[in-house]
Amino acid sequence: MTIPSLPTPPEPGVRKPLMRNDPFSQPGYTDNFYDAVGGHETFVKLIDVFYDGVATDPLLRPMYPEEDLGPAKRRFLMFLEQYWGGPTTYGEERGHPRLRMRHMPFRVTPEAKERWLHHMRTAVDSLDLPPLYEGTLWDYMERAALSMVNSPSDTQG
Repeated sequence: MTIPSLPTPPEPGVRKPLMRNDPFSQPGYTDNFYDAVGGHETFVKLIDVFYDGVATDPLLRPMYPEEDLGPAKRRFLMFLEQYWGGPTTYGEERGHPRLRMRHMPFRVTPEAKERWLHHMRTAVDSLDLPPLYEGTLWDYMERAALSMVNSPSDTQG
C-alpha cells in the first residue's frame, strides 16, 4: 500500500500565493478581511464580473438608470472596500451607506434578489478564495440581498 506524501512546506520566509487547495498557502497575518483576500484587485474583479452579468440581465439592468454602468460599479466597489476594511472613500464621498434608503426607488422583488445573487455567485466564484473567506463573503452577500427586498413577487401564486 502506498501512503500518499504530504505537500512540502515552503522554506521559512517564503510566502506562497493564496491558493484554495494548498494547505501551506496563507496570507501574511492581518486582522483585516480586505487585506486577507487580496485588497483592491480582488474587489475590482468581484465588481467587474458581477456587473458583466447585470449588464445583460433584463430584470436587473433597468434598476441601473445610468447608461454607463461605470458609476454604479465605482460606488459598489467603494462601498464593499470600506465595509471589508479597505479605503474609506465611500464614506468620505457619500456619507453613511443608507442601503435600504438608496434602493427604495427600485422595486426589489424576491425574483430580483435571486437574479442579483445569481450574478454575485458567479463573481464570488471567480475569485477562487479559500473556503473560509468565500463563505464569509457569500454569507454577507446573501444577507445584504435579502435586506434589500422591498416589493412582493411579480408572480401570482
